[in-house]
Amino acid sequence: MATSRPFPMFLECVKPSFFGFCLLAFSLLNAVVFVPSAAAQTFENLLARHAPLIYKSSSKTVAPVLAKIADFGGPVAQKFLLTWRSKDLYFLKESGQFAYAQKLGDGRLKLINVETGAGFATVTKAAIKQIKPNSGVRAKISASLVPFLLASADPDERAASLDALARDFNESHLALLDAAIKKETNAALKRRLARAYRFGLIGFGRDEDAVVAAIYGLEGDLSLETRAVLNPLLTDNLYVAAKLPEGINLARIIIPGKTIKLDDGAAGRQSIIGGAPAELSVEAAYNMLVDAAMSPALVSIEARNAALVDAVKDGRIGVEKVAGLNNETARSTAYSGLILNGSAAKMIDEDAIQRAVDGAVFYAVYDNPSQKIVTAAKTVLAKIEGEVNFYQAIDLLFDGLSLASIYFLAAIGLAITFGVMGVINMAHGEFIMMGAYTGYVVQLFVPNYTLSLVVAFPAAFAVTFAAGVALERLVIRHLYKRPLETLLATFGISIALQQIAKNIFGTQARPLTSPDWLDGALAINDVLAISNIRIAIFMLGMVFLALLIFVMKRTRFGLDTRAVTQNPAMASSMGINPDRINMLTFGFGSGIAGIAGVAIGLFSKVTSELGSDYIVQSFMTVVVGGVGNIWGTLAGAALIGTLQKSIEWLNPSNTLAAQTYMIIFIILFIQFRPRGIVALKGRAAGD
Repeated sequence: MATSRPFPMFLECVKPSFFGFCLLAFSLLNAVVFVPSAAAQTFENLLARHAPLIYKSSSKTVAPVLAKIADFGGPVAQKFLLTWRSKDLYFLKESGQFAYAQKLGDGRLKLINVETGAGFATVTKAAIKQIKPNSGVRAKISASLVPFLLASADPDERAASLDALARDFNESHLALLDAAIKKETNAALKRRLARAYRFGLIGFGRDEDAVVAAIYGLEGDLSLETRAVLNPLLTDNLYVAAKLPEGINLARIIIPGKTIKLDDGAAGRQSIIGGAPAELSVEAAYNMLVDAAMSPALVSIEARNAALVDAVKDGRIGVEKVAGLNNETARSTAYSGLILNGSAAKMIDEDAIQRAVDGAVFYAVYDNPSQKIVTAAKTVLAKIEGEVNFYQAIDLLFDGLSLASIYFLAAIGLAITFGVMGVINMAHGEFIMMGAYTGYVVQLFVPNYTLSLVVAFPAAFAVTFAAGVALERLVIRHLYKRPLETLLATFGISIALQQIAKNIFGTQARPLTSPDWLDGALAINDVLAISNIRIAIFMLGMVFLALLIFVMKRTRFGLDTRAVTQNPAMASSMGINPDRINMLTFGFGSGIAGIAGVAIGLFSKVTSELGSDYIVQSFMTVVVGGVGNIWGTLAGAALIGTLQKSIEWLNPSNTLAAQTYMIIFIILFIQFRPRGIVALKGRAAGD
């Protein structure tokens, strides 16, 4: 009986020597046809074989040719990728050959061979076409350049390669990073490489212990990137089963209906499936049982009514007339009849739903199956969150101190004039505005921003000092001991000064530019960064505090001012002219407001309404701190500044609420301490 054979019969007849010869001939033919020749191994031939992917490249199709070029390696491949990315690559329209181009003086271009670097032709622009890869292709090229640039001698190129690697990281980069870390000599860059390597291990590592070590290596790294890498390790999903399975990486067990209730229905089920909530309503839990085919579906009101409509025959549903089904009770009774007849699904009551839910186990399982990795991620993230909260509190404190410095500068002049003279000067904000505009005018003539500030501060003091003296001599001196008339007069003057500023400078905001050295911030870490302008304002406030203390404690003017503040009659009997002291004090306070205006104008818009933004805070600072006292003003500014920033932090979407709550606090505060935190005796205290 003949049997089928897997090979042709003639092969059985061939002698071994001849068969060997045939195999050798076939091997030689395969080498000639399929193995590239030495010429085919050149870079130009590699490009020619993949030319269409380069001519019309896209981010979806360019990967194969980039892999081939990267495998070819060497300076030639690196230069080609760099030139391609920078849009300086061309090809000859006639032959399709790739080339670099060098512009000549006569409008023609010299073509340079992409492999040898030698010039080989001179052509016009019409003979060549520029290759312009889009942003997606350039990103892919940058990723392919990583192996080349990581080995570059230029640290900037190595740093740039890290940025490109982060945008398109894959498992093959782990070995490159490991080798680069061992060779890197730049300490800062080595830390970046090590962090990128840890990120790569967490995302692509196969060794559990290596991944855990990489996670613990990120302790103390407060960057958003680190948290973005670790958080996915703690994602989980919600499941339901008759009993808890074994061998799972359990996140938690959820008891439905014991905590906050989620949205029910289909939307609720979708929100649950997308993530594992810590809370679950009974109805949403039952819907999960239905989806898992562990319980029958609930019959909705709409489904019940549809079943009743389908069951109508001759105007009746069973024995019930359709006309009588005009209420929920009647409709439910009719549907119960359908259930008894077996023509409708049974409705499930709340007790049955609760029993079904109580009889199942709802649990969340981590997406990552490794308990060691999840534990490490939870431990490190908890420490990071603790440090982040700490530095956020420090940042909030610095914010409060910065705002307190501004309020102190704005209010200290008002505290002096109010304390010495008892005058409620509603035009004090306009002196701040005048100081800011003085700084702007100085910068028009002194283009050097640092030098302009050196000139602007004394100039602003002089201008507002003169304006304050003029206001005191012309208006205030005639209204002493008449606080209501003084308030109304200064309020009218403030409106007039605003209009004058609008007539001179217009309604648009004017720039008061800070020097370059005030730009940027002092970065402590990825969470805490203090802007240089905030530091400068704080230092300026401290300088003025020291200056004012010196003036008030160590100068004759300060001695006379304190004497008039405490007892004007006794000061007058000692040869001090209270009228002159009032004039100089008012001018001095106004001059300080002008200096504050320059400082405020460096970070705020300079407009005619600038002063009105700070007049309320200035009065609150003075009242809370204690009228006529430098230390009281400092304490009031610190309290109001930190309080306002704290309220804004609690309710960041509504800054107006911070102002409202702060005013309520101040009203309550002065009920218990009407003289402020640090009160003076004398006229300022109401003596």
